[in-house]
Amino acid sequence: MKKKDMHAYNYAYEYIRDQILNGKYEPNTKLTEERLAEEIGISRTPIRTAIMQLEQEGLIKNKRVFSPTAKDIRDIFQVRILLEGFASKYCANYISEEALQRLQKCIEIGYTGTVEEVMEANFEFHQIIVEETRNPLIIDIINKMQSIIYLFRKTVVYHKRPHLIDEHKAIYNAIKNHDEQLAERLMVEHLQKDLDFSLSRINM
Repeated sequence: MKKKDMHAYNYAYEYIRDQILNGKYEPNTKLTEERLAEEIGISRTPIRTAIMQLEQEGLIKNKRVFSPTAKDIRDIFQVRILLEGFASKYCANYISEEALQRLQKCIEIGYTGTVEEVMEANFEFHQIIVEETRNPLIIDIINKMQSIIYLFRKTVVYHKRPHLIDEHKAIYNAIKNHDEQLAERLMVEHLQKDLDFSLSRINM
């Protein structure tokens, strides 16, 4: 891809993704290349490539903004529970001191930060644990899910799911104390509560 074409693709990808994540394009909205090309002011080719990428990431399905069913949400969290549960168990034995300090900082921000800061700290907390596995396959799978995960993170943070940061603190303590079984169990329970909360919101 030429540099000019890459720039147009990146712009289209970021624009469409941000409109979905910010709720400007509502679930089930049909996205046509013609309309988007006119709206963004670029040709249809980079739009087509951007849509394909967003379909791979799960934000678009059959040219419509993804509107997850209860089964979709369960499927996504099932993958997270398996991978992040393992990652927490692994971290209890192998996490670096620097990463531990970063986890602690995330918890502090979780208690005192603005909504946007808490959103970022929530992302960082989970991402640090995943990246500390140093397993490129696990990291890649989670990274490909990040746009979808963002939507659920927004749900639990903006709607103030109870005990969210307390659970992060408990996971951190289990990892710090090298209790791998507890670290895994607490992460699984934490994500299960995120799942239950997310499902309750779509049923409201």
